[in-house]
Parts: sequence; structure tokens; C-alpha cells
Amino acid sequence: MDESADYEGVEQQHQEISVAPRSWLCPEPADRVRAVDMEMRLRPFRRRSFIALAVALLLSGHWVGWWTLIPLAVAVVGFQLVDRHLATAPQPEITIATAWLLSELAIAGSIALTGGPESPALAWLVIPLVTLPARFNARAVAVGVGVVSALLLLVTFGVDARYIVDHPQSIIMPIALLIAVALLSSALMKSDLEHRSSSVIDPLTGMLNRNALQTRVGELAQQAAILREPVALIVGDLDNFKAINDGHGHAAGDVVLKDVAYRMRKSLRAYDLAYRLGGEEFLIVLPGADAAQAAEVAEDLRAAIADDPIAGLLVTISFGVSASEAGTFDYDMVFSEADLALYRSKQEGRNRVRTHADCGTGGGVLATAAA
Repeated sequence: MDESADYEGVEQQHQEISVAPRSWLCPEPADRVRAVDMEMRLRPFRRRSFIALAVALLLSGHWVGWWTLIPLAVAVVGFQLVDRHLATAPQPEITIATAWLLSELAIAGSIALTGGPESPALAWLVIPLVTLPARFNARAVAVGVGVVSALLLLVTFGVDARYIVDHPQSIIMPIALLIAVALLSSALMKSDLEHRSSSVIDPLTGMLNRNALQTRVGELAQQAAILREPVALIVGDLDNFKAINDGHGHAAGDVVLKDVAYRMRKSLRAYDLAYRLGGEEFLIVLPGADAAQAAEVAEDLRAAIADDPIAGLLVTISFGVSASEAGTFDYDMVFSEADLALYRSKQEGRNRVRTHADCGTGGGVLATAAA
């Protein structure tokens, strides 16, 4: 598969993620994106983990038996099949959970083959459990702890129940370890998610911020080159926002910003990107759209904001639009063109959409009377 086809597959999967039926593993589309992203990040490290386990089993084969490699081999083959299915799965979290369960079953099989409650591999059950909080929510982690505990009981009582009766600490200690690892991993992952969100999410509006934009610009340029498509930018600025702050207070201004952000997100497609650049300035990135298509989107956004008052106030916004040529994307140049078009819309009376082409011809695309 060539690079272009691979990139198209990733983009298509992210679009499908936003509309696929919800599951208890991933109640929200963002949860599903997180699970898939983390699975992709874990994949190379999982392979290395398999190598480490295989080396340990080979070195211990003289004492524990060479047949312990069979469950590991089955798990490796199973993960190959799961990885292939992940790219086309409508609910990838189900595939990811299946892969996780497969790894636990493989380890449980090795434990059963190496002495059950006396197996030196007993603690290996905690290895896949460490990754669970990185993919799923607290409820899924709790279910995972229950599943692993059940497997632990099965491969110990099932192999040598008398040993467990005589040595109950041999089962109590591993279960306590499973619970402790799950709790600590969940706390660390929650902290990591909060810090990552604070660095790329605007806390007032919940929109992406400039930090997130800097990361995305390079990806957009690569996407444009691979798919041979344009990238459009819409720059928006609320009209007379200072008057709202001065006349009604900053609390009212915050309410306006939050509601404007909500209306924008509601009007955009799932794969369009919305950013708050600061103050009352917003940026919409439309991969694959030309200037005319972006102007139509901008007009829809303008109408969504202007048609209904916000907190009893009539709020309007002006937009400037520009787009790159197909196959290229120079962010600085396209942004400057859109910003110039925004300046033109402000000059002409606000509450309107202007494209970069308007600035050269003096004409107007989707001109709207100022409020």
C-alpha cells in the first residue's frame, strides 16, 4: 500500500469514528479517538514486550518446559489479525478490547502450563492491565480488573486448589497487586490527559488553541501534498466585542465567547478544525476545501451566530477566507490572505464574509448587510 492510500485510510477512519454507534467502552467520539491513538502508540512497544517475554521463556525453558511458547505464539498471530482489522473496524474499541483480552488469555495459558499458583509467570497478568487506563474509562478498567482477577483464580484454583487452600496468601497478594497497579495507572493517565488538554485546549471555550494549531500545520501540509487537495482557512473576529465587555461586563463577554464557540462546533463537520486564536478571534481549518466552499461554510457560521441573540445581545462576526492551491499548503501565506479578507469585511461594515479574491477585484462573495 502506498503512502497516499495509507493516509486516506487514516483520514477515513477518523471520519467514521465520529459517526459510528457508541459503545460502553467509548461513550463519546473523543473516547474512541483516544483509544485508537493510544493503540497505535502502544503497538511497537507491545511487540518489544512480546520479544522480552519470549526471551524469558526461552531462557527458562529447561526448567518450565518449552511448550510455554505456544500461548505466546498464538497471541502474536492473534495480534497480527487484530491489527489488520483495526483500520476498517466500525467500532475499533471492540477490536482493541479483544486484543487486550487475547494477551491476558495467552499469559494465563503460560501460567497454567508452568505450575499455576506456583508459576514464576503469575505476575505477568499485570502487564496488559497497565495499558488499560490509557485506552478506556474507569468503568472499563474496573471490568478489566475483574476479568484478570477471574483468570488468576481460574489458573490457580483450576491447576492446584489444594495449594491455594494451604497458601491463601499466594492468591491474595497478586490480586492486591492487580488492583494497586490499575489504580496507580489510572491516576497517572488522568493527570497526563489533563496536562495535555490544558496545553492544547482553550479553557473558556473548549476549542483548540494556538499550541494545537502549531502541531497540526505540518500535518496539513503533508496531507495536502499526499492527497493533492487544497486547504482552506476561515479567520473570524467578533464585531464590536470590546463594546460588549465595556457595556455589559467581562462575564457577559465570556458567555458570548462560549456560545459562539458552541455554535461554530455545531455547524462544522466532524473533521473540520476550529481554534480560538485569542481574544475574540477564531480560525477554522477546512482540509480539502477550496475558497468557494470555505466561503459557504463561513456564511453558515455567520448566520448561525447572527440569527439568534446571545444572552439577550445581538452578536455578529466578520470572516475572511482564503485557500491554498491543490497539493500545497503554506500556512503563513494562506493565513495572511484570509486575514486581509477579514480586514476588508470589517471595512465594508462587518457581519459579512469576504474571500481573498474579493480584495483584488472589489467584488463580493456572499456579502451580507451589516447589522
